[in-house]
Amino acid sequence: MTTDRRPQTAVSRPSSAVIEIADLTGIATLQDSGRRGFNKFGVPTSGAMDWYAYQAANSLLTNPPNSAVIELGLGEITLHALRNTVIAVTGAGYEVENYIWTFPLWTSFYVRAGWTVRVKKTSGGNWAYIAIAGGFNSPIIMNSRSTYLRGGIGSALKAGDVLHSFTPTTELLKLAARNHTPLIPYSQTPILDVIPAPQAGWFTPEGIRTFYESEYTLSLSFDRMGYRLQGKPIEKAITQELISEGMTMGSIQIPADSQPIVMMADAPTTGGYPKIASVTRISLPLLAQCEAGVSRVCFREVTVEEAQEKYRTICRAGL
Repeated sequence: MTTDRRPQTAVSRPSSAVIEIADLTGIATLQDSGRRGFNKFGVPTSGAMDWYAYQAANSLLTNPPNSAVIELGLGEITLHALRNTVIAVTGAGYEVENYIWTFPLWTSFYVRAGWTVRVKKTSGGNWAYIAIAGGFNSPIIMNSRSTYLRGGIGSALKAGDVLHSFTPTTELLKLAARNHTPLIPYSQTPILDVIPAPQAGWFTPEGIRTFYESEYTLSLSFDRMGYRLQGKPIEKAITQELISEGMTMGSIQIPADSQPIVMMADAPTTGGYPKIASVTRISLPLLAQCEAGVSRVCFREVTVEEAQEKYRTICRAGL
């Protein structure tokens, strides 16, 4: 399971209108694997909140690894097919209705022109990923099709929008009725692997114990930029301000209220709060799918080598 990091250029493959958004609640945007190489200019990476579900959705349809998908968060969407196609939906906390049938997540299914597809919110997650055979065609901005709403890069999808897709390279009937069993153990009580951060020494031994031995819930104040957690305060040994420095998705900041904030896909490129640890790449999808006020998370320290081996294991297993 690899992600295409090559710079994107104008694509010459033909595309055509494939679906219209008939109804939408929540937040829906087009996302790919992210906008890389522009952090030094203050532009976040963005991309999918749950990178694993994103890649699985494209894999089910044999799309190029960096193809754009619809990321649906905290709401529902109704799609009207304008031509025959195949759709795959992954993620957590949703179910799919296609014409008169109901499908589970992590599957692909054939959609005839004129049919309606509904992705409905249930429980147990936040984000769904809707991939189309061939991949969605949208403008490339700074080598990516990812939407970054705060920066005005792209825009949120809305009812009435007509989306185009590239011509699939595989016969549609061969793409339908596929399924994928997630290799990541999605849960509403996940144990998140973390690597100690540069400012781990800014916290007292009691603060470090609190961080690793306590449960935290996701605050209602969360979005694609960061997840605020609530639980036992984490005590600092050094209370002076930190000069802002580089930051990435997964960084865990401890601000003045002593409650953790985990940076997510639209994380700012710099930050001035001390960081106690960083969530590993394998654990980020688990956190992304936690429900506010419901999920309980714990942290477990691992080494860089352990985190890398877990990632390699998933990559070797493939999608």
